[in-house]
Amino acid sequence: MDLSFFKGSGYEICLTAVYLINFLIVLNLIFRDKRNIETTVAWILILSTIPPLGFVLYLSFGRGISKDNMFKIKEAEDKIIKSSILDTHVKLGHANKFEPNIVEHRDMIYALANSNNAHFTDNNSVDIYSECNGFFDSLLDELRQAKKYINIQFYIFKDDDIGNQIIDILLAKAKEGVEVRLLYDAVGSRLFSDKSIIKLKKGGVKVGSFFPSFMKIVNFNLNYRNHRKIVVIDGKIGFVGGNNIGDEYLGKDSKFGNWRDTHLKLTGDCIRDLNIRFILDWRYTTKEDLDLNKYFNYDCYKTTSTNSHSNNIGIQIVSSGPDITELDEIKYGYIKMIQNAKKYVYIQSPYFILDKTLTDTIKIACLSGVDVRIMIPSKPDHPFVYWASYSYAGELLKFGAKLYTYDENSFLHAKTIVMDDAVCSIGTANMDIRSFELNFEVNAFIYSSEISQNQKSIFENDILNSRQITLDLYNSRSTSVKVKESISRLLSPVL
Repeated sequence: MDLSFFKGSGYEICLTAVYLINFLIVLNLIFRDKRNIETTVAWILILSTIPPLGFVLYLSFGRGISKDNMFKIKEAEDKIIKSSILDTHVKLGHANKFEPNIVEHRDMIYALANSNNAHFTDNNSVDIYSECNGFFDSLLDELRQAKKYINIQFYIFKDDDIGNQIIDILLAKAKEGVEVRLLYDAVGSRLFSDKSIIKLKKGGVKVGSFFPSFMKIVNFNLNYRNHRKIVVIDGKIGFVGGNNIGDEYLGKDSKFGNWRDTHLKLTGDCIRDLNIRFILDWRYTTKEDLDLNKYFNYDCYKTTSTNSHSNNIGIQIVSSGPDITELDEIKYGYIKMIQNAKKYVYIQSPYFILDKTLTDTIKIACLSGVDVRIMIPSKPDHPFVYWASYSYAGELLKFGAKLYTYDENSFLHAKTIVMDDAVCSIGTANMDIRSFELNFEVNAFIYSSEISQNQKSIFENDILNSRQITLDLYNSRSTSVKVKESISRLLSPVL
């Protein structure tokens, strides 16, 4: 039998198959996938212009995940969450007890409660760490004091110097009888060695890997990452913010220099809501059946504040992720803050890639006389993402926004937004499409003049270490920069 025809046509057959599959993918994107228009158009462009490479990129980064709620909750959990939301509505019905800024922003609290089951608590205290050393010192100290349990979750967990310090504490605590659970993202923590993981498991620490990779190489959910950073200790202390576990966050990587991030330490009833977020992630990942009363009973969370700030601060813990397609809850919170602003909005984000809704919202705020200030890094950790961010931020200069690039010897990784000395949000979500639609994120929305003024002061202090990009300076950028921006912006919906 003569097989020469098939050998000679092998390339053509494969290429035809790729074109056919790409065409079917395009049809699926148009008629079945419910993605935003920008993302759909970007993928159609990639699949059409570079078919073989586009096919590989789509398999790696473009496939959707099951859109029913991944973190399905038991009836017992559902009752707890629903009772919390009812409690929120009752509290807001007696808003005369609260400071004026909470009364003024009740609509925002309702919106996040109704869209995200984000329970509002008002007996919390907050410490903001704008220096990474301060955060890690506090984290290590609180871990050492754990008596009952430690729930710890990070997108990146490395077993370098700071990572090994935490590993040693977790092993010591497990030996003392403390329940210790460590959850990490498989892709973000790809440098987390098997040796350390085995050591933790043998030492009694329960370890979970979110969307695990096959042999740490192949991951079929590469595009959907758990970007949350949560620590809950004994139901008394909680941490959430931008820092991961790695020496670069302590400024030990010469590529980035000093690392500028923002993290929170929380106490009060909001810790239960942070813990619920961890438990849902943990149970989805490990399938462990937990005694919910141990973690969700309010009496477990009563504590006397040792923080330097007042202990009557209103907080909502808001999470978002691609498991619920109809809602981008943290983005809604950002939009609501910008819409409600009358005086100022200050935004910090390492990645600044906006959809049309957010772009128009910020433009309207600028045109309304609101002092809009945006701070991004001065150096890229992901070049395409950086130049896309520079393009979106630069566009807003024409409408009166002020743009700052942070210290060229440092890397800005903080994810913060504050408005009108009233409300601020600090957490894991960047101001970009990936955080809103693809990553699993968590933020604390804080309703407090004291904390908002504190965050405003941090931003203003960061301006002293920043370069202001004026409209004239932006318009004078080189042709090469303009080309980088154009290409990056075209691809920005899928970055």
